Amino acid sequence: MSSNRTFVRLRGFRDFAPADFALRRHLFSTWRRVALAHGFHEYDGPPLEPLSLYVEKSGEEIVGQLYRFRDKGGREVALRPEMTPSLARILAGRSRGMPKPIRWFSIPQLFRYERSQRGRLREHFQLNVDIVGEAGVAADAEALAVAIEAVRGLGLDESDFVARVNDRRLVTAVLEGLGLSGELHAPCLAVIDKAGRAGEERTREALGALGIGGEAAGSLLELVADGSLAQLRRRFGNDARVMAALEPLMEHRRILDEMGLAPYLTFDFTIVRGLAYYTGIVFELFDRAGELRAICGGGRYDRLLERVGGEALPAVGFGMGDVVLGEILRDRELAPPGDPVCDYFMIWVRPPQRRAALSAARRLRAAGRSVSYALRPLAVGKQLRLAARSGASRAVIIGPEEAASASATVRDLATGRQESFTIDALVAGAQGAGGSEPRSRPKTG
Repeated sequence: MSSNRTFVRLRGFRDFAPADFALRRHLFSTWRRVALAHGFHEYDGPPLEPLSLYVEKSGEEIVGQLYRFRDKGGREVALRPEMTPSLARILAGRSRGMPKPIRWFSIPQLFRYERSQRGRLREHFQLNVDIVGEAGVAADAEALAVAIEAVRGLGLDESDFVARVNDRRLVTAVLEGLGLSGELHAPCLAVIDKAGRAGEERTREALGALGIGGEAAGSLLELVADGSLAQLRRRFGNDARVMAALEPLMEHRRILDEMGLAPYLTFDFTIVRGLAYYTGIVFELFDRAGELRAICGGGRYDRLLERVGGEALPAVGFGMGDVVLGEILRDRELAPPGDPVCDYFMIWVRPPQRRAALSAARRLRAAGRSVSYALRPLAVGKQLRLAARSGASRAVIIGPEEAASASATVRDLATGRQESFTIDALVAGAQGAGGSEPRSRPKTG
């Protein structure tokens, strides 16, 4: 029975038709290749976790952003909005027996119930990379290097994106140097985190609401307006605490410079990462044009594992979403083509040749090639048109003579050039590097 009802996709979610899936596959394969090349091991976890896991990590304020409900067992659960809490939970029960550092990565789908806009949806996929069990700044540099290489691997370079880096310990030293008490540090970090979007006047008002004014407010506004190392040194060059807190960032930059990645780096005092669990160097990647949200964000979080019942281990990591990167790749025309592709389209002239054609198709597939064909009887001309629409590179035509001699006529669908090959030679060529064409069948007679 037919129905006139129609169903629309939920707001903030996506369909992945083949053309869209091609970009998703391109992102995933690049991310996976880069992470594996840096010695990381892939893991995953459940998409549904106890609500308390996220509250423990991010506080009660995160509850309003979650897809949460009470399950049939009466448990408060949520679709995962991020992967780091799951990583901490997984490692809590097994890290003590593992060699350190632990280098893990994952590509989960994540969910947040928030307003959809360009670069932010209610679901997205994300590359998560973490190094657990190493406190040295080399781990921080390694994490950022992987993030940069994961973007570079997609065809972007230093003219397209930048890594903005800071250290929360440095910001704390600055706040102490300005005479601000410890209870003001967390709310002040929150103001600094939002300063780039809020603007000078609203930032001044937010600082005033905290009771911060005069020279302290002026110095912070200067650093928000020009959060460069030169500005920091000009204002705090004689403050030993600030200069000491700056040294890990300098070593961080030296390591990345030795990797050849210094052109991607800039110091930015306003990068503090809003989540309170970050404890050291933090970073975010942005497109140079500044048109989109952050490509990636991460940093050091040395206390999270013990907060969920695990070992007290230092850790550093980042998350890189697919939505903003997809926008950038489309804007730069770097997204992979979404047209259908296929190596071979098998054509049999008459029904008696179907057995030979299907046998050849099976052998070509076993050789690692993609093969398609018509699923109902068609004239050869219609099969050739179907082959072109399927995106096939070559048509393999088997008629009575070819079937009798275990051969085929292979037509290049781009040039129209045709050659005759034995099926054995065709399969051998398909198994070769890149599936190059085999030698033509020798002439007889």
